[in-house]
Amino acid sequence: FNPGKDFFSTAGSPGAATAPPRPPDASPGRAELALKSLGNEGLFLFSSLDTNKDLYLSPEEFKPIAEKLTGVAPVSESEEEETPDPDGETLSIVAKFQPLVMETMTKSKDGFLGISHVALSGLRNWTAPAVPMSVLLARQFKAFLPPKNNLDLGDPWWIIPSELNIFTGYLSNNRFYPPPPKGKEVLIHRLLSMFHPRPFVKTRFAPQGAVACIQASSSFYYTIAFRIHAEFQLNEPPNFPFWFSPGQFTGYIVLSKDSSHVRDFRLFVPNNRSLNVDMEWLYGASESSNMEVDIGYLPQMELESTGPSIPTVIHDENGKVLDSRDPSGEPIQFVFEEITWQQEIPWQEAAHRLEVAMYPFKKISYLPFTEAFERAQAEKKLVHSILLWGALDDHYHYTAKQLSGPSLPLSCALCVLPVPFCPFWAVQMCGFGISLQSNRENEFYSKLAELHLEKYNFPVEMIICLPNGTVIHHINANYFLDITSMKPEDVESSIFSFSSNFEDPSTATYLQFLKEGLQRAKPYLQP
Repeated sequence: FNPGKDFFSTAGSPGAATAPPRPPDASPGRAELALKSLGNEGLFLFSSLDTNKDLYLSPEEFKPIAEKLTGVAPVSESEEEETPDPDGETLSIVAKFQPLVMETMTKSKDGFLGISHVALSGLRNWTAPAVPMSVLLARQFKAFLPPKNNLDLGDPWWIIPSELNIFTGYLSNNRFYPPPPKGKEVLIHRLLSMFHPRPFVKTRFAPQGAVACIQASSSFYYTIAFRIHAEFQLNEPPNFPFWFSPGQFTGYIVLSKDSSHVRDFRLFVPNNRSLNVDMEWLYGASESSNMEVDIGYLPQMELESTGPSIPTVIHDENGKVLDSRDPSGEPIQFVFEEITWQQEIPWQEAAHRLEVAMYPFKKISYLPFTEAFERAQAEKKLVHSILLWGALDDHYHYTAKQLSGPSLPLSCALCVLPVPFCPFWAVQMCGFGISLQSNRENEFYSKLAELHLEKYNFPVEMIICLPNGTVIHHINANYFLDITSMKPEDVESSIFSFSSNFEDPSTATYLQFLKEGLQRAKPYLQP
């Protein structure tokens, strides 16, 4: 399905239908033609379904529209489950966990804002992993193998694809127990259950799912880097739901290409930033109940293999048992050959590829706060700042929901902005801003920080400002989410009105915010 073309073209025998050939690359010319044919709103709708961004819709990509229009969801074919081989290799995995540092929660400390002890009971009681050690079959890690089509190093694929789009909306907050996992979700669910008994493999908000890429390859082995977005429900009835959402789970697995042997495995929540977990909890039993939100720091949440996977029984070429695990459970002793990697890329590059797959907005270069303003002054352009606590992709609920997937299609946003006013994109952490503000050695930077902090409210503030730091427009994440959750007829302000055409409310509101900011800036930037 190509914009402006028929669904199918005929070829071969009469009545035969074949999909049009897929282009090797969605060229800029084709993108411009699609924009001209469909307009911004139509192109956004199309792009939200075009997951591989080739400007063609495959039947699989078209499925959400088919389900929406027909009201019938086809029964998905579950993956064929292999019969476990009792003599197959097993892998021992240990869980390491240090609970959240309560003092890092920014506004939910004891007695502050009336936060009750009961609301945080599930969090306070979670002090150790649910399953300190587990033994899994090596074959189960087949879920991490790449698809059969050839992939280059660093090319991402989805282990668990996202199911969220503008047709599905976001998943309910008012839930306690995760749905039964299926297919490749089973292994991820089993692993995360070692931390807590109620992991949700599919998160409520985008970016949802798990993505992987090949970091290294040899004749018989892969090193596969992966990134998983999952969350946990810490409370049970009669308490209200409490969602615990790490910024990400990442890690790697060294796995034989036939999945019979796992040489190494590690999964962890990165702890190199000051804040790495988002938390949300309801104060009522309905979806419309008040929700409290906070962020904090988790020192350790990690799974690691104790060594390579090992067989329980060794047979000779005639099927005779040569050795087996003794009754005490002592494993068979092995000396494993050293792996010679024929191709590999650095871990940092693999991690970045996965990050971009999860967060399309990362394709845009975000400059350090001070550098963005230096360049804006030199080129007389606007700066679009995102002011927040912590790092950009640590803000799982707020920032991820607004800055990824269909909620904030920056490519579509930029294509509607007048080129001379195209802004620089800057990220500033509040802690860094306060430090800049107190730095009187550079009055310009100090003034920039002061102007930004005057407009900041927790948790995220989106700001459009002049090269000298003067704020001309801004919107808080909470207000943004409130506006986009309202019905169009209930919105009084024309600044945040929705389009009458079929469009995601978040996109319509954000684009209108940008346009309004540009309109206000024009008098200052006229030559």
